[in-house]
Amino acid sequence: MANTTFKVWRGDKDSGEFQEFQTEVSDGMVVLDAVHQIQAESANDLAVRWNCKAGKCGSCSAEINGMPKLMCMTRLSDFDLEEPVTIEPMRAFPPVKDLVADVSYNYRVKQNIKPFKPRQPDNEDGSWNMAQKDVERVQEFRKCIECFLCQDVCHVLRDHHKHDEFIGPRYFVYNAALEMHPLDQEDRVPDLKKSNGIGYCNITKCCTKVCPENITITDNAIIPLKERVVDRYYDPIKMVLHKIMGPKKKSD
Repeated sequence: MANTTFKVWRGDKDSGEFQEFQTEVSDGMVVLDAVHQIQAESANDLAVRWNCKAGKCGSCSAEINGMPKLMCMTRLSDFDLEEPVTIEPMRAFPPVKDLVADVSYNYRVKQNIKPFKPRQPDNEDGSWNMAQKDVERVQEFRKCIECFLCQDVCHVLRDHHKHDEFIGPRYFVYNAALEMHPLDQEDRVPDLKKSNGIGYCNITKCCTKVCPENITITDNAIIPLKERVVDRYYDPIKMVLHKIMGPKKKSD
């Protein structure tokens, strides 16, 4: 065991600062263990959000040495403990208290996305015909635990604060799960272009890099959605076809 210095952000929506704490670190500890130890030893009123401690609830998202991570899945052995470990709330969202950020923006965004709208059954018994590859295509997107790390690392939200114009990577994944579903017939392409702000994304893949579920956000969700917007609004031939024939079926 060894004493390690942690610089933890303390404050609320009005003001705050980093405070230093010393605590003993042992083999196998994760950052959340250290935070709980600091709570027990030095700062009983330190606010931190957590739940499962197994990397499946997304509650303990924070920034550790400037990088968005789940505290319960980040081992202290990954850091040079000769240097202080900094822990702060996600920067893309308003602070509430200490390590807790107000992520309610994300739920408001989700409410405004058009829900799943199934097409009519293909068969008299009420069943549908689907290709297995189409079913499998959307399974990856279902792994999202809504930790919002991808939202936090995205420069459009984090640095440029375009929350009113941009829904962020998490909700492009959600859109993709609906748009690419073989039974869905809703048209979300106009919203992706206008109110969802997909044009702001410059596909740096930073969201993919921080995803704890290893969802290929950029390549498998955002780029295909961008292609749908380009086909609809910027490809001259497809624009004419769309006006004459209407939108293509989702299974096309």
